[in-house]
Amino acid sequence: MVKQKFSIKDLENLSGIKAHTIRIWEKRYGALEPDRTDTNIRLYDITNLQKLLNISFLNDNGYKISRISKMSDEDVIKLVNRISASKSDENRAIAKFKISMINFDEILFESTYQKLLSEKGFRDIFKDVFIPLLEEIGLLWQTKTINPCHEHFITNLIKQKLSIEIEKAQNPNNYDDSKLFVLYLPPNEIHDLGLNYFHYEVLLENYRVINLGSSLPVCDLENILNLHETIIFATYFTVQPEDIPSYIKEFEDVICKESIKELWVMGRKHQGIDKSGFKNNIKFFDTVSQAILQLQY
Repeated sequence: MVKQKFSIKDLENLSGIKAHTIRIWEKRYGALEPDRTDTNIRLYDITNLQKLLNISFLNDNGYKISRISKMSDEDVIKLVNRISASKSDENRAIAKFKISMINFDEILFESTYQKLLSEKGFRDIFKDVFIPLLEEIGLLWQTKTINPCHEHFITNLIKQKLSIEIEKAQNPNNYDDSKLFVLYLPPNEIHDLGLNYFHYEVLLENYRVINLGSSLPVCDLENILNLHETIIFATYFTVQPEDIPSYIKEFEDVICKESIKELWVMGRKHQGIDKSGFKNNIKFFDTVSQAILQLQY
């Protein structure tokens, strides 16, 4: 079901504007017009949310709320469009993608994406817009502003665009054959967006990639070992494995028993654990961007 009403806490989470400030803007300047329940709880509709996002944008660009409040909604939208430039455009796109997600609005997603694509390449869109968007979505999910349906909707739309770009980047006749990258996720890990973006970046460096997908036991990786002399395994830990040291030991015992193979580990799950006991062939990256830089060495 499309979410039609939002609490003031929802607005705070979606806009970044503190609830206290929203109340002041509402009471002093009439910026928003919420409905109220029988118990006097404020509830805001999608129009209020869109207006608040526009006000927040103008406020961030130096316009005082006292001035914005005197403008018509149409003039606010015109001003937002007029002053949008470079980084601000990215922020506006993120806001539109969030509205798209909340309303399950694929048309808004597509029009916003196509506008971005007319101005910059996919790599910049992913880094400057999709990654910050996904980080915000993670926080919105944690605060229960959105539910998994919203997250899955927007994530799958991003995956569709990424799949198109992966296909475009494939060039089997021009691969650098010095190494082979094998990508996979550990058992019960299904969050594959970060790994798939890394797939795209590896292709841009002209290396061959085998992407084995999600939830793969270490023992199944043995079937790959005879394909190339230099194999780099890459994985992404979001919620799994629960015991990372034990998992790394299993990788060493199964995959490295005859020759040392590198394992590149990305994702937030490994952050904060003690890595001093791991061998040099196990490389940890806090972000995909760090792993991408390693590709170029």
